[in-house]
Amino acid sequence: MDRELHARLDELQRDPYPHYTRARQTEGLTHLAELDAWLVARDADVREVLRRPEDFSSSLALRPDVLPAPAALAVLGGGFGGRPVVVTADGAQHQQLRAPIVRGLSPARVTAVLPYAAERAAALVDTFAKDGHVELMSAYARRLPGEVVGRIVGLDPADVPGVVHGGHRAEELLFRPLEEDEQIAAAEDVVAMQHTLDRYVRERHAQPREDLGTELIASVTEEADGGDLTLEHRHQLVAHLQNLFIAGHLTTTALIGTTVLHLLRHPDQWELLCAEPERIPAAIEEAARHDTALQGFRRVTTRPLVLAGTELPAGAPLFVAFGAANRDERRHARPDTFDITRTPNRHLAFGFGVHSCPGSQLAREQLRLTLQELTTRLPGLRLAEDRPVTMRPTMIHRSPYALHLNW
Repeated sequence: MDRELHARLDELQRDPYPHYTRARQTEGLTHLAELDAWLVARDADVREVLRRPEDFSSSLALRPDVLPAPAALAVLGGGFGGRPVVVTADGAQHQQLRAPIVRGLSPARVTAVLPYAAERAAALVDTFAKDGHVELMSAYARRLPGEVVGRIVGLDPADVPGVVHGGHRAEELLFRPLEEDEQIAAAEDVVAMQHTLDRYVRERHAQPREDLGTELIASVTEEADGGDLTLEHRHQLVAHLQNLFIAGHLTTTALIGTTVLHLLRHPDQWELLCAEPERIPAAIEEAARHDTALQGFRRVTTRPLVLAGTELPAGAPLFVAFGAANRDERRHARPDTFDITRTPNRHLAFGFGVHSCPGSQLAREQLRLTLQELTTRLPGLRLAEDRPVTMRPTMIHRSPYALHLNW
């Protein structure tokens, strides 16, 4: 992608909502050169695509915006992974990859991890509660989700920061324009993460435990003679775990940041939440709707078809925009207004259909714990007036780069 087109993509990603509005008001689908895809922006059309996975394949769901340089690709060649994962799989393969994750993130498993999550949320707030100021993304939002997912998977807490860092670097490498030396450095961080996950896979295969990681390993190796762990199994499992960690921490990190941002941009609603904490679940749903962390996923048509009156050939790329659907005036009254008293609130922030987010309950619970901590302990929170908020240019985890707060 040339620099001019990437600059336009950056502009779109930092504030996609005007593009969404134009697309919803235009007959048929709109093609966006910046995304190299047809934009699916209306709630009804997004739901139709998600209901028809046989016609709209997920195989290119994570297609990169940037192809790394050969030197960076050479570094990545020394790592693990590169196999199909749940968000890019279709049909029976998707069901096979998704099943152990759904079991691992069951309501019972989420309930079991909540005491740990509550303890960590409180401890992280302890680190800055007396300071009168904090940069919330680095001090809290980028830490809690990784620690919680690490606990469920069974990763050594000492390994979690490196795995979280590797996830951020993977996103930068594949979706940001970097100079070659920075690409190589990012690739090295990704490979380091992959080797950590491979070590974990080998250890858990040798000594199984009661954790999600052990279940994933068993689900992949059980068909092998004697349950042996082959090199191909290791590649599959590292890809699986890398995707699980990135999905489990990047989007929840983003949702924490945008939720707090919009509550503090609307002080009357923050004050209402502090006074009436029973509104926290509704506030979470409104924040997820209003500024969706995962703005959308790519799909590709498997046959010629018509969507929203637009004829599409087989192989046509689509960007299915959950964030656009969540601002559709046909579904939501006053869609651009942030309102924590909104009911009902049937949004698409966590997807829909066979690819709906299996970790949505876990994400919601972490948001609930976060808002309980902040409204109870720091009700005087406000945005730092001298530190304007800049949004990350990404459709995968839309969030502030930094969120400076005072009280």
